[in-house]
Amino acid sequence: MSDRQPLGNLNLRDLTADQAFELGQKAFEQEQYAVSITLFEVALARSYAASRRGGEIQLWLVNAHQSKGDLKTALALCESLLLHPSPFTRQQAQNLLYILKAPVLQRPKEWLTEIPDLSQLGESKRRDRYVPPKTDPDRTPKPKAVIEDIDLSQVNTEDNQFVGVALGAIALLFLGLWLWH
Repeated sequence: MSDRQPLGNLNLRDLTADQAFELGQKAFEQEQYAVSITLFEVALARSYAASRRGGEIQLWLVNAHQSKGDLKTALALCESLLLHPSPFTRQQAQNLLYILKAPVLQRPKEWLTEIPDLSQLGESKRRDRYVPPKTDPDRTPKPKAVIEDIDLSQVNTEDNQFVGVALGAIALLFLGLWLWH
């Protein structure tokens, strides 16, 4: 099946369950929900519905019906999967049913961001594509910080013996560690 090809040239009788399932997934991903439903039903007919694989196919079928807009069928199938022998399928059906039954929330318009139509952008001139930066005429530039020159004659340069005392303390510390070992 090519990228956007419907079931036209495909002979459903020649497909194995795995082939029909894989093609159904591809059709679903391409938003061809009616095609994917047909393929999932073929895959299910050629599988053991009570197996884990059969449950997986049915879960995809629920998603396809829901995506197609057939919520009633999706809910009925999903509820039936709550009794499926596979614990994995039951858990996934429970999670999916929770989502399907969730209320649709209305979003305030101010929460949404509208994306402008850029399809005509290629026809505009290059200089029209970029918006120049905004300038505010009322804004005055901030004054730059001025560093005052320091008069070195005012700096205390008298030796206070700190470096000598620090080096002596470090030497005593090393001597103590050496004697302790």
